[in-house]
Amino acid sequence: MTELTHTAHRDYTGAKLGMWLFLFTEVLLFGGLFPVYSVYRSMYALDFHEAAKGLSTVLGTVNTVILLTSSLTMALAITALQRGNARRSIWLQAATVALGLAFLVNKYFEWSGHIHEGLYPNADELLSRSHGQVLFYGLYYVMTGLHGLHVVAGLVLIGIMLILTVRQRITESDHGKLENAGLYWHLVDLIWIYLFPLFYLIT
Repeated sequence: MTELTHTAHRDYTGAKLGMWLFLFTEVLLFGGLFPVYSVYRSMYALDFHEAAKGLSTVLGTVNTVILLTSSLTMALAITALQRGNARRSIWLQAATVALGLAFLVNKYFEWSGHIHEGLYPNADELLSRSHGQVLFYGLYYVMTGLHGLHVVAGLVLIGIMLILTVRQRITESDHGKLENAGLYWHLVDLIWIYLFPLFYLIT
């Protein structure tokens, strides 16, 4: 029995370490984009400021609140399961998925508005503007689009965790997978916390 417990603990620790290493590679991915943004912003400060006026601060703020709330529900879901309340954890995981979907819906409408205005890569309207504004929107679509893909991946991951919890494959005594999913989701939220001021609060 002792040997089995030790093995389970060792596997759990290895899985957590693997997740942290994976998250580190994700940080490196976005960490390479942030310096690019900073360089171009310093070169075209006025153009970036003017381009940012086309973004909706309200939508950006709403999405920030949504993701912060989803981080809270995910953390509470893990805590509930650790305390043996699987039913509460299931509802909180479902709430996290719902909030993530709400974020994507808002982003869809935001992108649709920009595309309708002709503010997308290689559009005549955008190309008629200054070079700095073209760079701003290029970075905006790349960085928020990449973040959006991570949100989708996170929702799929949490959805799988939700199903496993319902089927009692994730339990009070075996919740490592849910914790790892929570770590990934917190990283997704953290990245947005950096993206929000960069694109929506430029002064």
